[in-house]
Amino acid sequence: MKFVQTNKAPAAIGPYSQAVVANGMVFTSGQIALTLEGVMLENDVVVQTKQVLKNLQAVLEEAGASMSSVIKTTIFLASMDDFTTVNEIYAQAFGSHKPVRSTVAVKTLPKNALVEIDAIALVK
Repeated sequence: MKFVQTNKAPAAIGPYSQAVVANGMVFTSGQIALTLEGVMLENDVVVQTKQVLKNLQAVLEEAGASMSSVIKTTIFLASMDDFTTVNEIYAQAFGSHKPVRSTVAVKTLPKNALVEIDAIALVK
């Protein structure tokens, strides 16, 4: 088992790792819309979703994976009213690659984020 840490994504805000590599797969922690400096982005689901996916990509790459090697994602939304908007940005980020996915609405997310995404991917 290998713990993943990159300075190309915000540091974990609690007692957990950005990701763990085990048995040829990487399991990421949920990413929210923090900047590298740990600042939460504005309360706009478009801006936040783009940052979340940027953070996720950085963690995956540090682990030796990529967006195209993602097997499964989970999206957590503060409001299902944002489903269509998040879905469009998500589709752009993954292109023709379509990992399996779950999307759930939650009462609140860390730092009052609007969206959080985690992933499981194959390491190259």
